[in-house]
Amino acid sequence: MTRPRSRVGAALACAGLSLAVLLPPATAQTRPGLSLPGPAPALAPVPAQAPAGSQPAGATDTRAIPPAGVPSAGIVPPTYTLEQLVELARSQGPAFAASRARIVGAEAGLVTAGARPNPELDLQAGRQSASGGSIPGSTGAFGVLQPIDRGSLREARRAVATTGVEGARAEASVFERDRIAELTLRYLDVLRLQAAARLAEEDLSIAEQIRSRVQVRVGTGEAPRFELIRADAERLNAQRAVQAAAARIDVARAELRRRVGSALPADFALVGSIEDAVPAPPPIDALRASLRSRHPELSAARAALRNAEARLALERERARPTFAVRAGVERVPEVTDARIGLVVQVPVFDRREGPIAEAAAEVERSRLDLADRELQLGQALEVAWQRHQIAIAQVAAYESGLLSEAEAAVRVAEAAYRFGERGILDFLDAQRTFRTLRNEFNATRYDLRAALVELERLRAESE
Repeated sequence: MTRPRSRVGAALACAGLSLAVLLPPATAQTRPGLSLPGPAPALAPVPAQAPAGSQPAGATDTRAIPPAGVPSAGIVPPTYTLEQLVELARSQGPAFAASRARIVGAEAGLVTAGARPNPELDLQAGRQSASGGSIPGSTGAFGVLQPIDRGSLREARRAVATTGVEGARAEASVFERDRIAELTLRYLDVLRLQAAARLAEEDLSIAEQIRSRVQVRVGTGEAPRFELIRADAERLNAQRAVQAAAARIDVARAELRRRVGSALPADFALVGSIEDAVPAPPPIDALRASLRSRHPELSAARAALRNAEARLALERERARPTFAVRAGVERVPEVTDARIGLVVQVPVFDRREGPIAEAAAEVERSRLDLADRELQLGQALEVAWQRHQIAIAQVAAYESGLLSEAEAAVRVAEAAYRFGERGILDFLDAQRTFRTLRNEFNATRYDLRAALVELERLRAESE
């Protein structure tokens, strides 16, 4: 018997009033139940199996599938916190080892820059025949050439090597920050997907409860068979969501292991949750000041500028005359000659104009690159700060009312469906809306933590 529309509205209004009086306020962590205080029984899993043919073709039962990321029974995987993953990557990751090797190579350049030139030795031997009154016998000559290493030239080489070491260390710090930020994002991504997988499993359980309840109503003639078809489709979608969530977790875990390195076993568990509290970042003014003064990327750009200036000074030193001392002894049977002299290389034709111009252009390029890095990092800091503020506002909106209102709508729709005031479509739509908001809430939590990771990457190291 169809009720008038006025009775439908009155029933919904009464249900909403009773919710406001009887139910406690919902929180972001509250899971919407499938029962409402009242005379009607609550929806609960029905142990009886569905009749043959009631499950749509292609549907698979995922209740026997273990949760995503959970190892086989009897095997306890090692657990890791974020700090342990970072330390593992630093100590055993090949990328970090390669970055440290570049520093060692740059430090070896200091030894090369301080080395003095080697002498050149010249040994000759011969024989003189008797002709023109000369005395026959053996002859020989010995000579040595020692280049003179000017102090200004040696200091210029050392300046190039020193700034190279500074740049290598700054670049290693930049690399470490970027890798740790990527690793942290992958860690948070796994936590986000694990939370989504748990919610998908809860959705599947609810979908199975709904289908069991609808099957009873259809069997007793209280509902048309169309509602059972819709419930089957909803359960199938929930099953596919569980399977897709498990596959996404596997991909995210592989990405995390790629960032950490092969030292992280393939089977591992993570400590933490996407719901954990997050610390507040420093004030934006403090972040701006520390970024301009001590950020590793700017330190690397400044070291590159100093290195280019040192190379320009070195090329100018190389354009000056060079000196070498030559000494030698020549012996013939009747006489022995000893000589000493000075060799001067005068830059008449090659004045190193090309290398000097190249070095000057590199100085200008490095100066412009430093200005660009200052601009880019400053803008990146502003964007990350705005993302953080937006994420905070969105999380507060979800926690203050959006989720509780959607949950209340699910309860009202359930009550209306149970009392016959609404069909299964309204109930499923309310459930779907709540699931969407809940998944968006998890995504917003991830966005908040990702913004904090970027702020941490942009924050300068403490002195």
